[in-house]
Amino acid sequence: MFDRMTLQVLAKHARAAAENMAHTLHRTAHSAFVKETQDFTVMLMDRAGQTFAVPMDLGATWCPGLTCGRAIDMVDDYRPGDVAFTNAPYSGHVATHAPDTHLWKPILADGEIVAWSGGHIHNTDMGGAVPASLSRALTEIHQEGICVPPMKLVNEGGFDAQILRIMTTNVRKPDLNIGDIKALLGALNTGERKAHAMIAKFGKATFLDGVEELLDRAEAQARAVLAAMPDGTWEFADYAAEDSEKANPCRLKLRLTIRGDEAILDFTGSDPQMASSLNVPSGGDPRHTVLLVGVYYVLYTLNPKILLNKGLAGPFTCIAPEGTVLNPVAPAAVGMRSLTCARLRSVIFGAFSQAVPDRLPTAPAGNNCSVNVMTTDERTRRNIIAAVNPVVGGGGGMPHRDGTNGSGADAAYLKNTPIEITETETPVEFVKYGLARDSGGPGRWRGGLATEMAFRVFAPDTRITVRNRDRSFFRPWGLLGGRAAGLSDMVVNPGTPNERRLGNVDAAVLQPGDVLEIRSDGGGGRGDPMAREPWRVAWDVARGYVSAGAAGRDYGVMLPEGRVDEAATAARRRPGHARGL
Repeated sequence: MFDRMTLQVLAKHARAAAENMAHTLHRTAHSAFVKETQDFTVMLMDRAGQTFAVPMDLGATWCPGLTCGRAIDMVDDYRPGDVAFTNAPYSGHVATHAPDTHLWKPILADGEIVAWSGGHIHNTDMGGAVPASLSRALTEIHQEGICVPPMKLVNEGGFDAQILRIMTTNVRKPDLNIGDIKALLGALNTGERKAHAMIAKFGKATFLDGVEELLDRAEAQARAVLAAMPDGTWEFADYAAEDSEKANPCRLKLRLTIRGDEAILDFTGSDPQMASSLNVPSGGDPRHTVLLVGVYYVLYTLNPKILLNKGLAGPFTCIAPEGTVLNPVAPAAVGMRSLTCARLRSVIFGAFSQAVPDRLPTAPAGNNCSVNVMTTDERTRRNIIAAVNPVVGGGGGMPHRDGTNGSGADAAYLKNTPIEITETETPVEFVKYGLARDSGGPGRWRGGLATEMAFRVFAPDTRITVRNRDRSFFRPWGLLGGRAAGLSDMVVNPGTPNERRLGNVDAAVLQPGDVLEIRSDGGGGRGDPMAREPWRVAWDVARGYVSAGAAGRDYGVMLPEGRVDEAATAARRRPGHARGL
């Protein structure tokens, strides 16, 4: 048993090692989606492939509970300097769609594997039917690009040239892919060096025991959070807007049962696996990290000092019947699993908010559009495929403040790319980028505002894919009397005679001069909007967050000439007064 001080020191060292890994990758990556948007992960794992350290400042935040164990076991005879990889969703169930390329490297001491360094990058393109490889309209995994099962990419320090040749032949922008993979390899090497430094400081035996103690401590902390909640069973359901263009909504259902310091998340009743690519390949793992990402957010909200590692998954058991959208059977398409995972997080938030409504926020936007452009640069005649910018919605209203604008909670890790960089690297011109007025759900604490972005293209037949477009029909919900947020939208040539509203379509072909406008949704409101202080509403109107019309309709605050009319506001807020919906 470790004393508390030594374990805390080890935890800080492990976290610092993971942060160093993330900085290495961030500084050396090639694609904008990795170096700017930061869709990547890095981690240190124990001998069984269970994550025990992740960064907090850089990268995606869904990986604390990741385990590479099944994929690790599919590769034989690891030697010093070896690196294995996979991007195949149905092989080892580490990668969950083809663009996510996962690498892992053994860390040896005295000839024995004592840990692993690992991580993933989201490649801009892995080939397949559409640029950037992902679309809701795809129906089988073979359309989503090249998939490589777990195998060695690096043998004792040297790249396997045949594998690289196969990859570069099958993808649209091979230089970006190989550059990002080499950047991730550099991060793994950094993790290996830092792990050896910890072994030198603490000793091999102490390091090994300490890693397992970190996992046990995180599980104990998670159990303490559960034990403080009331026992009971709560149900919640939510919908992805469509499972494919002009098709039916995709329903996710959760029955959450808490008993003492354990919880069961039963997803029985969720839709069968989709004919589209919204499926989530969990492989039936009762503690698969993609099923539990929403749980990590709940735990961290209730205890911000909790250790983030695989131990958090210990008290939870997920039930996802085979053949359903959360446990599909190959070759079901899975490319848009991130859209479904966003809705899955909303379902988990909704169930837990019934258990402890006074402590959790309302629904975040759950709509993080990743915009990709395939076009020709008229200046250089080069073909371009690039990620433009994520369009992220607002956070849900908090128990003590408004939701965060334009950076909603569970999607906040996706960073915006400065417009100057995008316009330099991609032949587009931005005409709008900011917050969408009246998009946050009304409440005592207002939901965070959505983001809206518009850009003009210049080349013929410019192809746009907007991954994860959702919430064009089903709004993010409010809590305790708070109202739902505004919907997302995508429009070609807004405000012109040639305007075309695309509904929930996630792809478009544009011609020179066309403008594409994309708006996310906002966060849900919390508490009765009529209880919001009039000065807060007036301030929102002054800042452009809320229109004067919405101030009267949704909050009952009358603002002639921009100032609160106390008498008219009191009359408007009087019970029984007719108000807009």
